[in-house]
This record gives sequence, structure tokens and C-alpha cells, in this order.
Amino acid sequence: MGVVFMEKKRIILGISGASGVPAAVEILKLLRQREDYESHLVISDSGKVTITYESSMQVEEIEQLADYVYDVHSIGGAIASGSFRAEGMIIAPCSMKTVAGIAGGYSDSLLLRAADVTLKERRKLVLLVRECPFSSIHLENMLKLSNLGVDILPMVMTFYNHPECIGDMIHHLSCKCLERFGIEAAGYRRWMDN
Repeated sequence: MGVVFMEKKRIILGISGASGVPAAVEILKLLRQREDYESHLVISDSGKVTITYESSMQVEEIEQLADYVYDVHSIGGAIASGSFRAEGMIIAPCSMKTVAGIAGGYSDSLLLRAADVTLKERRKLVLLVRECPFSSIHLENMLKLSNLGVDILPMVMTFYNHPECIGDMIHHLSCKCLERFGIEAAGYRRWMDN
């Protein structure tokens, strides 16, 4: 009997320059727990700056959590092509600049190009957006993307799961992102779960 090879499902994760880097780290950690998925990471230049402000981890340490890492300036990277098979893409955190770029079809980086490809191939695109308050421009851009089938998940707190610390809130939000792909992450407490 021969060896059975199971092709892993691919999730692209983009990190932009908005606040919320711990959510991206948590998503990568949750994906590492799944033998049936692999992560493909691209970080914007602004995202790398934000990492230095918000995380005790270095950029390289976060990259090591991913299965594959791409240079945001390498516009010809594998994730830039529709022939690259993936379940979809998460951008966490997603800045309003990134939202505007996606909504306008402006693909001047590999992160934006990967999002554009995800849209054109009609794959799942989840944006963990971060801004407060939203301007009318932000809301219009997000509505445009929502009407195209993009999942907009604002970084909001949840209390029904009885979080004991910020880490619990980050975990819950990260699980909600992965749930959009049908991934049931460990420790996810739904409404009315015991």
C-alpha cells in the first residue's frame, strides 16, 4: 500500500500597519495547530513598524510562525496569482489604507495584489479592520467590499464568553476569523456554550 499524500489547505495572512498585531500572531499560532492547513504570510512595511510598537516579538519571530513568508515588494510572489490555490485570505489587522486599496483595486504591493486576486477568484476574504471612529469614507469603502462578499470583522470586544484578560479577547476574535473558513479553533467559546 502506497503513502497517501494529503494536500494542505492554504490560508494567506496579511499584516498591515493598523493596530492589532497580537491578533495576527494568535491566528498564526492557531493555524500551526492544524495539520490540514498551512499559512502564507505577507507583512506590509507599515505592519513591520507596528510590530516593533505592539509586540514583544521581533518580525522574524512572527515570520517563523508561518509556513511560508513573502516579501511585500515581490509583486510576482506565488500568492499574486489566481492559479495559486488557497482557501482565501485574512488581513489582520487591516488598516483603512489597506481597505481603500482593496476597494479601489489599487495593487501596489504583494499584500494588496493577493487581496485583489482573492476577490477576483471569488475566494473568502476576511478583513479584521481596526480604526476608531470610522469616517464616512471608511464606512463607504467597507460597504463596497461587503457588497462584494468580503467579511468585515471589526476588532471589537466580546464579553459573553467571560474573558479574564486581553489575551482571551484576542483569542476569541482570532477564532471568529478562522470560523469564516470553517475552522473550529481550540478554546473557541460560542454564545451559550457551557
